Amino acid sequence: MPNEAGVTRRHGLKAAAAAVVAGPLLTTAGPTSSASAGEHKGALKVMTFNVRFGTVVDRTPRWEVRRPVMRELLRRERPHVIGTQEGLYRQVRAIEKDLGEHYDWIGTGRGGGSKDEFMAVFYDTRRLEPLEFDHFWLSGTPYAIASNTWGADWLRMVTWVRFADLAEGGREFYVLNTHLDSVSQYARERSVGLIGETIAGWDRSLPVIVTGDFNAGAHDNRVYDLMLDIGLVDAWDAAASRGPAYGTYHGYRGPRPGGRRIDWILTTPGVTTHWAGMNTFSRDGTYPSDHLPVQASMTLG
Repeated sequence: MPNEAGVTRRHGLKAAAAAVVAGPLLTTAGPTSSASAGEHKGALKVMTFNVRFGTVVDRTPRWEVRRPVMRELLRRERPHVIGTQEGLYRQVRAIEKDLGEHYDWIGTGRGGGSKDEFMAVFYDTRRLEPLEFDHFWLSGTPYAIASNTWGADWLRMVTWVRFADLAEGGREFYVLNTHLDSVSQYARERSVGLIGETIAGWDRSLPVIVTGDFNAGAHDNRVYDLMLDIGLVDAWDAAASRGPAYGTYHGYRGPRPGGRRIDWILTTPGVTTHWAGMNTFSRDGTYPSDHLPVQASMTLG
């Protein structure tokens, strides 16, 4: 059953992992990003961002190097809601600190508790109030913590939140955040089916926003078609205007025009997307992640 926001697992995780200490808060300076082009009076600003887990496994930049760049990007953009993928507990806490006092988050590790990666949903408390939330695993036993029955390479899950938009008279809407499997097409397709069943069980009168890394190219994979088949609209395609298109996974090598767009923001049809863009911000050649964050400015309808 869904959890009431007053007893969120976020609060429980705080107590359970109090020994975890966030990295140093660093300040950087530099030019503003181009995302200001997406400003629209009163619009809800949404971001999906695979932040790249902080454990060093290869030659990629360490989290301690990337963190100040991410901090600068997020503080410049100030999204009202951010669906993140891959963040470890210490990264989630660092992002919380770097966003500042007006932000909070909801999430749990995909291995349960503070273990492994989070599908954390960050939100601006001045704009949004969480009313209800839950987590489930992308498997045949979705409410069995850390379950994996579809042959995915690793545990995959969803975090969702029902929000009230305080700037719109308490207008309610859902945010669902996920990260689909990177190897198994079968697991990805079964995951979409489960996501569709979940959304179908919600109040049909309320808008839905879906954020995630889908590990499948838009317009180039059955997963994308299935997401549209469950009644969602690709905010990138629906946007009245948009920035340049790049592959959203760049592997720290810089934006690649015309590459695969695997990070998506989707909505139910009644939502109006005014602008969508991919944020290419870097500092002295350092990118905050191996993915570009995707942003959209929208009105719930």
